[in-house]
Amino acid sequence: MSFRFSISVVYAIIYQAGNRQRKITHYKLFLANFKIASTFTFNNFYIQNCYFIKFRVSLHLQMSLFIASLNSGSNGNCYYVGNGHDAVLIDAGISCRETEKRMLRLGLSMKKVKAIFISHEHSDHINGIPVLAKKYQLPVYITKPTMLNGRLTIEDHLTFTFSPFSPITIGEIQVTAFPKQHDASDPHSFIVSCNNINIGVLTDIGTVCENVITHFSKCHAAFLEANYDDEMLDKGNYPYHLKSRIRSGNGHLSNKQALELFINHRSSNLSHLLLSHLSKNNNDPKLVQDLFNEHANGTTVVVASRHVESEVYYIKGTGNLESSFSELKRMQTTLF
Repeated sequence: MSFRFSISVVYAIIYQAGNRQRKITHYKLFLANFKIASTFTFNNFYIQNCYFIKFRVSLHLQMSLFIASLNSGSNGNCYYVGNGHDAVLIDAGISCRETEKRMLRLGLSMKKVKAIFISHEHSDHINGIPVLAKKYQLPVYITKPTMLNGRLTIEDHLTFTFSPFSPITIGEIQVTAFPKQHDASDPHSFIVSCNNINIGVLTDIGTVCENVITHFSKCHAAFLEANYDDEMLDKGNYPYHLKSRIRSGNGHLSNKQALELFINHRSSNLSHLLLSHLSKNNNDPKLVQDLFNEHANGTTVVVASRHVESEVYYIKGTGNLESSFSELKRMQTTLF
């Protein structure tokens, strides 16, 4: 399920047609535009001279998470994870202006973004940080080696560090970092959690280590690297040393490695997989999409673009949508 601004709620009203004493059943689609933070309860909603099937829908959207890729690739990486009140960005490798434009198109508010977490110091993950952090006074969570090697200039009061496996609480959201293997000074991947819903951001991974397996297996949704196709890399024009670097245990995950992780270690709760950080020269989005679709088994598989933002995907846990019908009642007009 994905949406941008709104959600549709279907309700049923059985009309009594005046003196004709006959009932006409009418089903109407009610489009409720709302701020994601809102909770709607349609309970005891009566209309004069109408019979109403009491339909209650409680959408506790703050107990769910919304995810989007703002950009994914060697030209810039930025991932949004948030609930109705709070959100975080994982990496900020595109400009502040592009971040704003893409979030605006998705209906996402920068006012809800409370922090940026940085995975490592490569430019495609940090280019937008100085302006974005300064303009919105956003805390930046970054390790000291990453800060040093990235040569970043961030105001002291906005700079915070993190330790692996130690959750950091941002409003109602928890972000937990864990080490990964990549050719950077102190690289980490992240799990973003809220109300027992886990979102993994697992890109720039040289190998599928135990940390990756353990955390991926707990995900309800994940941004997972599928960087290159083996055959395309072999036949491509990259020099030998660069091909070796990509394939090394500190480089990137191939389509095959990512697929094996997906098949062997995904949770039964994994509703969405956003394949991320595809190589421009050594991969093909359709090839990757087709490869994973064969093994999706109910998981929505999306290839994150290196040019445009994805849709916003709604990741729900159990018990966040409550609906019930009760008996017919005839009442005077009461709106909510």
